Amino acid sequence: MNQQAHIEFGNNVNIHALSANLSAFDDEQLEQQFQNSLLRERRQELDTDHLYYQQIGQYPLLSASEEIDYAQRVQQGDAKARQHMIECNLRLVVKLAKRYMNRGLPLLDLIDEGNIGLIRAVEKFDPERGFRFSTYATWWIRENIERAIMNQSRAVRLPVHLIKEMNVYLRTAKEMSKSLGAEPSAEELSAKMGKPVADVHRMLQLNGKTSSLDLPIGERQSATMADLIEDENHISTEDRIQENELNGSLAAAIETLEPRQREILARRFGLFGYEPTTLKEIGKAMGVTRESIRQAQVKALNKLRTVFEQQGISMDMVLSATA
Repeated sequence: MNQQAHIEFGNNVNIHALSANLSAFDDEQLEQQFQNSLLRERRQELDTDHLYYQQIGQYPLLSASEEIDYAQRVQQGDAKARQHMIECNLRLVVKLAKRYMNRGLPLLDLIDEGNIGLIRAVEKFDPERGFRFSTYATWWIRENIERAIMNQSRAVRLPVHLIKEMNVYLRTAKEMSKSLGAEPSAEELSAKMGKPVADVHRMLQLNGKTSSLDLPIGERQSATMADLIEDENHISTEDRIQENELNGSLAAAIETLEPRQREILARRFGLFGYEPTTLKEIGKAMGVTRESIRQAQVKALNKLRTVFEQQGISMDMVLSATA
């Protein structure tokens, strides 16, 4: 076996590469849909969208100390505290939902989806972790909105983990299109990502059976698949703060792994200067079989999930808040 490389881990960790592989969602939709229906009914009772925005603006923003107080009460089962925390953050949903306008769903539908994400965030938020609630909730809100856009844009519904994996491919293709001045071929994309050409073709076929990012999507055909992928060159200050915090959490969690496990994840997902590569190629580089690498990867990912759960952090929240 080759000597294992020593890897330094800091806060500058590329967690986006993990998003297609570590996704797991708790199935608590019934309660969330019920709560969201209450919010929707309240909105539908208003005469105009403007009145809805005006009404939610009446709820005061919570201070850091108030967030802790209300979150602790939510953890104790206080329904009124839960409702108040939701109401005081409805403006955050509207702010984030507006970023996804003209992508196939009406704004109010985007807000509905974002509200479901907000409800999940309120239920799962742990104030002892030190995050501000808006930082934590942003991921849940965006995740729910993006999943809704992706689902409504395709006739065949794909599992969330496949959608996330597809986003990694599409994001890379979008970046390459900018540098090349043309859409990359499957072979060029394969070389860039270190993935087999067959895997690239599989993702492109799942993506509406076309390799074009310019394919119109949505009922109004007003957006393309490329429009669904946010430009990573335009990151708000809020998003940078959130990403730095989550990067730190991931880096700390990875430090708990054995050196061999860290190296395998680094090679597999393109972390710490490595290019993403296959299990077979990792096995060859480390002098072991593909199956040995696969088993080690599974153990490492399970350990990461356990570490996050012990800290009260959802694995999903730690993923690329930029999906």
